[in-house]
Amino acid sequence: MKSKPSSNLARVKPSALRSGDTVGIVAPASNVKRTDLEAGCEALRQAGYRPFYFDSIFEQDLYFAGSVERRVRELEEMFMRDEVKAIVCARGGYGANYLLGQVNLDTIRNHPKIFVGYSDLTALMTHFTDTTGLVTFHGPMVAKDWARQNGVDLVSWQAALAGPAPWAIALNAGAIALIEGEAEGVLYGGCLSILVASLGTAYEIKTAGTILFLEDVAAKPFQIDRMLMQLKLAGMFDEVKGIVFGEMLDCVQTANQGYTLEQIVLGIMGSLEVPVAFGVRSGHVSAGNITLPFGVQTRLKVSAGKVALQVLEAAVTP
Repeated sequence: MKSKPSSNLARVKPSALRSGDTVGIVAPASNVKRTDLEAGCEALRQAGYRPFYFDSIFEQDLYFAGSVERRVRELEEMFMRDEVKAIVCARGGYGANYLLGQVNLDTIRNHPKIFVGYSDLTALMTHFTDTTGLVTFHGPMVAKDWARQNGVDLVSWQAALAGPAPWAIALNAGAIALIEGEAEGVLYGGCLSILVASLGTAYEIKTAGTILFLEDVAAKPFQIDRMLMQLKLAGMFDEVKGIVFGEMLDCVQTANQGYTLEQIVLGIMGSLEVPVAFGVRSGHVSAGNITLPFGVQTRLKVSAGKVALQVLEAAVTP
């Protein structure tokens, strides 16, 4: 089975984010703690932005941030408000998939804006990119990374959202080479478990021609193995140009396991004949969450002892 082609829509690049701009905060998935959100808002203010959110963001329905209707209304309103220049998710958790098929895509098309998130928000990010062409951003969330010290890699945040190109993503020291090679493709991906959950649905990911980014948190190695094999058997790796793994935070079986997650990845990826890197710190990370623009051309170079990831075009318009 061949992977579906990556979206051939013309890429829609949102306007750049500048100092003093208003940042709209949304909660499309799980419920939010006020203390965490306020801590993140203060960090955004210190960074030069004006955070804005609706009071309804604190609503709770089971483990969701209120009803589907509330979450859809909040998201659409942020896209439509002229003063809001970027939309950053408060947190992930679970529930963004309930919004698939509910959000009015014409609202997204007619009001393209910076949209930042990771984890469960992968479902919305890939959906927006695949159906509207919107470039989205895999990066720090307000009640998570912005709310803690050293949670945000500000260099990549500025580079991704302010518009220079080309620019090299300064990778953390933990990024390592697994399979050497060099490739160019559209950067795309997100949380591994959410990407796998899309298979067989109307929102199935489109991976052909991509530099595919995969990350997750607290999944045991055999669970990572199972998810990677499901993607492989579904043909999702058939036409990828390269693969980049995240930090894979807490993805261990036991403290003294006799194998590494890197060995498991190599066992599955070794036959693909594409460059593979491991340990790029974006998404679920221990510190310094790197912002990655999804939907733009990127070059991956993996050589002995070195990983280089370069964004070849601006992700935003001036």
